[in-house]
Amino acid sequence: MVDLCDGHEGAVVNDGEGTRAAEAQGRRFGPLGTALVIIPTYNEAENIKAIVGRVREAVPEAHVLVADDNSPDGTGKLADELAAADDQVHVLHRKGKEGLGAAYLAGFRWGMERDYGVLIEMDADGSHQPEELPRLLTALKGADLVLGSRWVPGGRVVNWPKSREFISRGGSLYSRIALDLPLRDITGGYRAFRAETLRGLGLDDVASQGYCFQVDLARRAIKAGYHVVEVPITFVERELGDSKMSRDILVEALWRVTTWGVGERVGKLMGGRDSGAAKP
Repeated sequence: MVDLCDGHEGAVVNDGEGTRAAEAQGRRFGPLGTALVIIPTYNEAENIKAIVGRVREAVPEAHVLVADDNSPDGTGKLADELAAADDQVHVLHRKGKEGLGAAYLAGFRWGMERDYGVLIEMDADGSHQPEELPRLLTALKGADLVLGSRWVPGGRVVNWPKSREFISRGGSLYSRIALDLPLRDITGGYRAFRAETLRGLGLDDVASQGYCFQVDLARRAIKAGYHVVEVPITFVERELGDSKMSRDILVEALWRVTTWGVGERVGKLMGGRDSGAAKP
């Protein structure tokens, strides 16, 4: 089940207690517990101090995990300095650049091993505004997974060229149609998961990266029957550092989404069981 929490008539509107979405599907959700904001980094020395500071100010009770892929620009060292000054900031040093998906999976496992109740995905470059975190956490009180969405009413992008917007909108639309998913922004990376939701997604066999990693987790959540909510966000293009988007990431996403979509349709035509949330 998917709700669009956009404040418009007919949508589920967050009421400060996070109960209306739960009531809509006859479920009661437990308390959230402590949140861990996972920020993957590779050469984000220009951004890391500012983004961690904004997170700590926006949601003081949350912890931050910087998952650094051995950045040659010294991002990991800067993160260590932040952690030394604040016991709610932590650093996960990884051996090298292995991709966004691998960094998030490592961060998820680190957080679940330490019993965090909420795991949040956030970019290091400021495109995901920490000031919007309270909105995602409020929505999660009545959901299993909350997606920060650029493409629901109230969502928008700032300082993007039309070509980038076309790719993002097109990627979400293609994935939505190919995989039969009722989501507006499937490729977005600003997300809040309950820990028990992640445990039910079959993370051990996730091998996708980039855009495709986000699509993969969203489809697994929907197919597992989790309650997914989209809330509007304002996505701001980075001002410092270099984008990690590449042609290889886009090609991987197109190939995997097409493969998943064809596989599911063939399975249905042959009378087989649905591929399920826990299969790649």
